[in-house]
Amino acid sequence: MDISITRDIEPLSEFRKHAADFLKRLKKEKQPIILTQHGKSAAVLLDVGEFERLSKKMELLEDLLEAKQQVERGQTYGLEEARQRIHDHTSKWK
Repeated sequence: MDISITRDIEPLSEFRKHAADFLKRLKKEKQPIILTQHGKSAAVLLDVGEFERLSKKMELLEDLLEAKQQVERGQTYGLEEARQRIHDHTSKWK
């Protein structure tokens, strides 16, 4: 996701005037739009599908970081212990 300074940064006043066009652009291009107010960044507009994709990616990265930290702390299980824990947990669902 590369941000183009000339294309993807827009003043809030332009968004107010052409909100429907901005939304069409988001849906078509899937590229975020940075809104500025008084010459400073104020908000980022993002297509809903793109937002969901980024949110899922962030969750996965957080899970991977947590797993890495657990390994570093020695909070791991051997194969047989892991199998037993999974079995014990899933047997509650039957």
